[in-house]
Amino acid sequence: MRHLVTAALPYVTGDIHLGHLVEHVQCDLWVRFRKMQGDEVVFLCADDVHGTGTMLTARKRGLPESTLIAELGAAHVKDFKDFGIAHDHYGSTDSPSAKAFVEAIWSRISAGGHVARRSVTQLYDPVAGSFLADRFVKGTCPKCGSADQYGDACEKCNATYSPSELKDARSVLSGAVPELRSADHCFIKLEDFRSFLDAWTQSSGALSGPIARWIKGAFLIDGEPLRDWDVSRPAPYFGFEIPDAPGNYFYVWVDAPVGYLGSLADWCAQDPGHRKRQDWWPMVGETPTEPLRIHHVIGKDITYFHTLFWPAMLHASGWRLPDRIRIHGWLTVDGDKMSKSRGTFINARTYLDVGLDPAYLRYYLASKLNGSADDLDLNLKEFTEKVNADLVGKVVNLASRCARMISRLDAVYPDDGGRFATAATEGSAIAAAYDADDSSQAIRRIMALADRANEYVEQVAPWSLKKDPARAAELAQACTVALNLFRQLTVYLAPVLPRLAEQAGELLSAPITRWSDAQKPILGTAITPFARMLDRVDPALVAKLVVTAAEPAAASQPAAPGTQAVAAPSTGQPAEPLAATITIDDFAKIDLRVAKVLSAEEVPKAKKILKLRVDLGSLGERTIFAGIRLGYPAPAALVGRLIVVCANLAPRQMSFGTSEGMVVAAGGGEPQQIFVLSPDSGAAPGQRIG
Repeated sequence: MRHLVTAALPYVTGDIHLGHLVEHVQCDLWVRFRKMQGDEVVFLCADDVHGTGTMLTARKRGLPESTLIAELGAAHVKDFKDFGIAHDHYGSTDSPSAKAFVEAIWSRISAGGHVARRSVTQLYDPVAGSFLADRFVKGTCPKCGSADQYGDACEKCNATYSPSELKDARSVLSGAVPELRSADHCFIKLEDFRSFLDAWTQSSGALSGPIARWIKGAFLIDGEPLRDWDVSRPAPYFGFEIPDAPGNYFYVWVDAPVGYLGSLADWCAQDPGHRKRQDWWPMVGETPTEPLRIHHVIGKDITYFHTLFWPAMLHASGWRLPDRIRIHGWLTVDGDKMSKSRGTFINARTYLDVGLDPAYLRYYLASKLNGSADDLDLNLKEFTEKVNADLVGKVVNLASRCARMISRLDAVYPDDGGRFATAATEGSAIAAAYDADDSSQAIRRIMALADRANEYVEQVAPWSLKKDPARAAELAQACTVALNLFRQLTVYLAPVLPRLAEQAGELLSAPITRWSDAQKPILGTAITPFARMLDRVDPALVAKLVVTAAEPAAASQPAAPGTQAVAAPSTGQPAEPLAATITIDDFAKIDLRVAKVLSAEEVPKAKKILKLRVDLGSLGERTIFAGIRLGYPAPAALVGRLIVVCANLAPRQMSFGTSEGMVVAAGGGEPQQIFVLSPDSGAAPGQRIG
């Protein structure tokens, strides 16, 4: 079987950060696993280089766009390589091959009658001399009045709107007040592909059930036509000019996914005698020489580009559709969005520069990825404890305890109580978990085997056997078992920790190359001198990581003389003393439940109160009056959210009605700093918390 795997394209104007690594580690470990199974796999990526952002960044740095692309592209490649990410080719969406594919695809779409042209009125920066994308405009939200919001959506009340609706709008490029100007644009008529998209998203198997249902409910709504997709931008714009619309350029999201094809063509060109594009990504009517599956791995924020726009482009231009689109969630750090001010927006290079081993992060992320689009949290305390307990304490410790005690493995495998055979049988379940992108399940199974291996070592106590020369044969048998169990674990961990697998192969004179290496013990091989494999995570380095990542933000706000500037993880509010200690029996009296907000409205003459109608599943609906109005000036933003309520609080009669519960929220010193708590995705109304 052949597999073509792509990761989403990092934008060229930014550094590679830990959020990027979630996706690339997910891809890399799956690719390595399939290669260990004997499959042919090509892993491709490229830098996404077109758009206004690149043009303005290059202008600000006084560089041609090509120089900027080359410099940052080289940095991206180095960052990924240093984290063990093994792309077969890493290209650029500005390559000649990408341009050829974009123009050919556009020609077919246009020839099929799927392009419309009409004038569009947009905001224009008269100082920068550029039309403004939504994210290049900021102002006051027209819905809730929050300041400093982007031109497409409010981060405070979640309202969406057009940039022209913003109050007090300013260009983020120059600070100028934008003007309304008109320009001709090209559109792809997505409604032409409605029946195809409906069938493909819902029944092709390319999408998971939850994603397919979301696409159906959010976009493919019965009776509502799909809006035309604006695919052009007027000059000045850095990108490929549209051949049949001079002065207009392809919008970056037209050529970004085409970068996959461009990267494939460039990889094939490196060995044209053996690599044929049609064997890895055929057009309709072309037959690859081997069975093939095409996989895209993306973050959930770009789902609709890859499940609506990109499939429509491929279908209209005669290309094979991807077989699977694998979607992951965002990375949070210690429960919050990655934040520069808190030191949790961490670049890949910063992580390496403070001295942390990339194997730590690869393992931690693998232990969290489960094939769903749920967000992943990098809890820095758990990160330290998990790596130290699992990798150092359970896996590497097996080798470090036993490898120094003997010079050669026995020629006959001793009785180990069935441990090796059991772990060999478990290999199929571990493989199935990896294949399903559920590396978290694979890690759990592997660590259960590690626990059994360590139980064996504790029972036979080779350090005690070594003290008695008469028991040398027993010592050799014990170490032969322990080191074979260690090697078996490193085979299963090889997709995640390829360097550890190499070290295990070197130690035991038996390279690890295939998944089947875990099925039979190795016997009689020489043991090379033991060298340290993985050190324990130093908590001081993790603390340094956060401080270092926060330094650019801290630099703009110098510390007072005589103080040291560090990133504080708190919100800056004074600490509130803990309440009196309670027992578990006291806590058990509180019945916290998941509730869905059905309606939210202001209460006349009550400045701090909102009236909520909530669904508690089998417990029915209730009305709750909550003192959260100042934190939610646009109550409608709460409708549809899952929240937490205390469901067994005695009803309270108030002047404006009876409140049948209490909303659980956090709050700071300012009235607006009220945050309603929400359960993780997948929770259902009525479920108990605790």
